[in-house]
Amino acid sequence: MRREPKALARAALLLLAGWEGLALLLRLPILPPPHLVLRVLVEALPRDLGGHFLASLYRVVASIAAAILTAAPLGIVLGQSRKLDRFLSPFIYLLYPIPKVVFVPVVLLFLGVGDLAKIAVIYAILFFQVLVLVRDSAAAIRPELILSVRSLGAGRRALFRYVYLPASLPAILTAVRQSIGTAVAVLYIAELFATQRGLGYYIYLQGSTLFDYPAMYAGIVMMSLLGLGLYFAVDALEARLCRWRG
Repeated sequence: MRREPKALARAALLLLAGWEGLALLLRLPILPPPHLVLRVLVEALPRDLGGHFLASLYRVVASIAAAILTAAPLGIVLGQSRKLDRFLSPFIYLLYPIPKVVFVPVVLLFLGVGDLAKIAVIYAILFFQVLVLVRDSAAAIRPELILSVRSLGAGRRALFRYVYLPASLPAILTAVRQSIGTAVAVLYIAELFATQRGLGYYIYLQGSTLFDYPAMYAGIVMMSLLGLGLYFAVDALEARLCRWRG
């Protein structure tokens, strides 16, 4: 799906204008105008908001990297091994639909209150997304393509590098793109528990404890930018790594 910069800029301006108009119409403390939120964001970014953003960014990126490194190879193996896929498919179909966010308290009890627990929750969501899409993509590779490469003397490593990985790369990036919104939402919930770093903690602290609504919206804007930045980064990777798709 192509995204024109001018169209994106126009949509962003319309959203800001709608926000400004609604804030002027309602005149409520809980809905400050965007120019006030922007001023607070600029002031808070070098102080503490930037640190919260980096903590959240690290957790999401670490989760994505771990999911790709573990789920993508397993998905390729399942896509090419019907026997193994038949054995593991029932477990995948039982675990995949379960909303992983309900396990946040359980994961915190087992892994503690550090970054590892938050990364594990997001990883669980991304893992199944990547696994299922990569498995289906690997299973759809035409057998004659594999046979033709094998006839040239290619072994398992060469098949993985030149056939399976290029064919599965779009599915990997699509799975990550589809999971980013859910991952950021789960990140917010995970950062509400026993932590003092992260955008989720910052938003809750400013809105529900300090009642500093402009600062709360500044945190919401930064979390939105986190999701958008990751989404566009995946788009850029796909354009660079999947040029053969045209």
